[in-house]
Amino acid sequence: MNNAHAGLVLLALGAAHGINPAMGWLFAVARGLHDRSRRAVCAALGPLAIGHAMAIGVAVFLASTLGHLVPLRIVRLVVAVTLVAVGGAGLIRHRHVRLGGMRVSPRELATWSFLMASAHGAGLMVLPFMLDSLQEPSFSMSHHQMSMNTTSVEPVMTAGLGGFDAIQIAAPLIHTLGYLLVTAVLAIVIYEKVGLRILRRAWINLNVVWNVAMIGAGVLAFVG
Repeated sequence: MNNAHAGLVLLALGAAHGINPAMGWLFAVARGLHDRSRRAVCAALGPLAIGHAMAIGVAVFLASTLGHLVPLRIVRLVVAVTLVAVGGAGLIRHRHVRLGGMRVSPRELATWSFLMASAHGAGLMVLPFMLDSLQEPSFSMSHHQMSMNTTSVEPVMTAGLGGFDAIQIAAPLIHTLGYLLVTAVLAIVIYEKVGLRILRRAWINLNVVWNVAMIGAGVLAFVG
């Protein structure tokens, strides 16, 4: 997958995450209705986006670091099994992180967004589309260096920490941009024009759709 294609996929995944009420726009609307202010809706968007980006960044960093320590096929297998397991568990039991009312600080809201995105496997979903960007470690070089100096731990440090590259920064930013755009549009439109009654009239069980998509992404990661 080339960089342009991967970027579009990450943007689309972010937009898909933004559609889900559980990912934040529902709280932003509820907060606006509670305070009777559009400013309250907009004020919630920044912390929500920061928390979401952190969840994506942590997943990408862990996968990228693992990709520098073990062969890529092992990373692919780990991602696939985790996606299927999390998606299957989500179909059996709905995951939800409770937020302590409307009066929460931006830091608390960002923390909630991070936990909610992590619980729903938002970071895991981007990994199948980035696996080809992970580079396998040079085991032969590390082995040679270790044989030259058995007391040195530099090769291990290089493998584990030297993998911090542009993709670990760009992926969360691109994904969060898609998430923020959709979340902002939905929150403002629903607050201004529709109201929360839309949840009673036009409800789709996005939890089921999301978890089925995670299982499909796991299969894609395994066969990809």
